[in-house]
Amino acid sequence: MKLVKLDLETIPLGHPLPFILRSATGVLLAQKGYVVQSKEELQQMALRGMSLCVDTDESGESHRAYVNKLHSMVREGKTLGAIASTQFVTDGKGPDSTAPTITDPTARPNWHDIQTRASNVLRQPESTSFMTRLFQLHADLALLSQRQTDATLFALMHLSAGETRLYSATHAMLVSVVCMLAARTVLQWPEDRVNSLGLAALTMNISMTELQDQLAQQSLPLSSAQIEAIDGHSQKSVDILKGLGIQDPDWLEAVRHHHDRSPGPLAGRSQAQQMARLIQRADIFGARMAPRATRFPLPSTAAMQGSYFDEEKKVDEAGAALVKAVGMYAPGSYVKLASGEVAVVTRRGATPSTPRVSVVISRQGMAMAEPPPRDTARPDFKIAAGLPTREVKVKLPLERLLTLV
Repeated sequence: MKLVKLDLETIPLGHPLPFILRSATGVLLAQKGYVVQSKEELQQMALRGMSLCVDTDESGESHRAYVNKLHSMVREGKTLGAIASTQFVTDGKGPDSTAPTITDPTARPNWHDIQTRASNVLRQPESTSFMTRLFQLHADLALLSQRQTDATLFALMHLSAGETRLYSATHAMLVSVVCMLAARTVLQWPEDRVNSLGLAALTMNISMTELQDQLAQQSLPLSSAQIEAIDGHSQKSVDILKGLGIQDPDWLEAVRHHHDRSPGPLAGRSQAQQMARLIQRADIFGARMAPRATRFPLPSTAAMQGSYFDEEKKVDEAGAALVKAVGMYAPGSYVKLASGEVAVVTRRGATPSTPRVSVVISRQGMAMAEPPPRDTARPDFKIAAGLPTREVKVKLPLERLLTLV
């Protein structure tokens, strides 16, 4: 018996259960086919059983059918809202749709809520609602990265540059978004492949989410157990995804090889190997600009250069695609201008080296109450250097900064 805890919201009311419902100790609570009539009845069952669980040995086929349905919707290019709102199969006729998470793609989302939600999702791959929540998270990120590109990059860069507690999920979201952006706008990959890429990036470290968060705050040397977990995490992540019913070979292979060091052009590689290379380049970028207990983060420019040049110090095709998509100075990063002012990058510009910026510290060292915009294509406002976030003494909340985008 392999019990997995159920989230109550994944059990729609008024439909026959496609599985046997058990307590936390395996005691039978409801037979397959039983119809839960009300939320109160469901809550009472949860209290009686300590929690509601499903034995995956008993319900494996139902769960696999559900996962395959979700992924087929992604591959077929169904609307992001439809994918995001898919729930657990309860009547044998396929998933039902409810309102999508993001109903207004033009409204500014609460990125701290998304960050917490992503961490909760990626820390619980054993949950029976995991695949619903994963596809929902991916759909929201894909939608925001297309409809609010600069604001999405800004938010994830800002969160990544100052985050250790929720490092793993924040890093996964940043890598997923920049990979999808480069694949869609620069490499011109078809949408089904872009979606598989985004999902692979989100789940590349799914076997060590909690460990990654721990390591970001750890000042002691790695233990032998931690080294072993790190060395084997790519394959273990693949094993977890396979156990959840994922059958997309490109997704699985991209996760398996996302740490491969393989310089050279993308041509001649399989689709999965191309995806893995793009993830590997973005992974380096995200990791270098994020803080650790044992080191300071690099400026965005230095982190991007680590992706731009390959293991042989040559321009990397996948890394160059990232630079072209995001810019050398990504939204959310800080720069020193030729004018002596310190500015935050708000939008990508006409070229990778001429983004739109807003001044947060004057040349006299004073904080700007209303940050004025600057055009870095002008010689007097050109970028003199990238700055790590820790060197910028003015700390504005993300919500305020996003009003500048």
